[in-house]
Amino acid sequence: MRSFFAKYKRFGLVLLLLSAVIITLFYRALAPQKTLPVYQPVDFNPELVDSSLLHVKKYHTIADFSLTNQNGETITQEDYRGKIYIADFFFTTCPTICPIMTKNMADLQAELMEDEDVLLLSHSVTPLIDSVPRLKAYALEKGVVDRKWNLLTGDKKHIYELARKSYMVAKDDGDGGPFDMIHTENFVLVDKERRIRGIYNGTDQEDMARLLDELKILKASYSD
Repeated sequence: MRSFFAKYKRFGLVLLLLSAVIITLFYRALAPQKTLPVYQPVDFNPELVDSSLLHVKKYHTIADFSLTNQNGETITQEDYRGKIYIADFFFTTCPTICPIMTKNMADLQAELMEDEDVLLLSHSVTPLIDSVPRLKAYALEKGVVDRKWNLLTGDKKHIYELARKSYMVAKDDGDGGPFDMIHTENFVLVDKERRIRGIYNGTDQEDMARLLDELKILKASYSD
């Protein structure tokens, strides 16, 4: 009799364990998956949005671009095709927010170094000053890894249009002089379809942690 109950006790424990596994799988299947929003121009502070885009509510993507990196190479959207990337705007002589932003971008580079799906992209807002040699010296000083992170210079009007019309990170269109663009400290998370999926304060450690968390959510959306 004792062996009979022992036999069914083991069966009950196995059944209980199996039930727990099944319930967990059902919960995961039915629980809503975390997703990131797709940001449109109407979601931004109007001061950061070009007037031609103030009423755009869908289908916004990052425009085509052609700029020069720290090695004198032409970089276009084709170099980021099929990649998730994090973008910002800076200048090498900035004494205030840019050093913090660059350090935080360097930390992201270290964190994501082995992740081939994610790249980094920084645009100079003073391209007349930030020549290729200056960007190269800055890149070496800050530990930029070329295969992971491009620092871009080039046509000023082109860069400012990207800032205003693609990334929504500038309060001015840059027509008044070499230091005229009032750019934000924002890091912008861009998906493989060139859509904006997140905006983060590039000087804030909590936002950097949030960026990494939301990057995982975005990456997971491509593996479903």
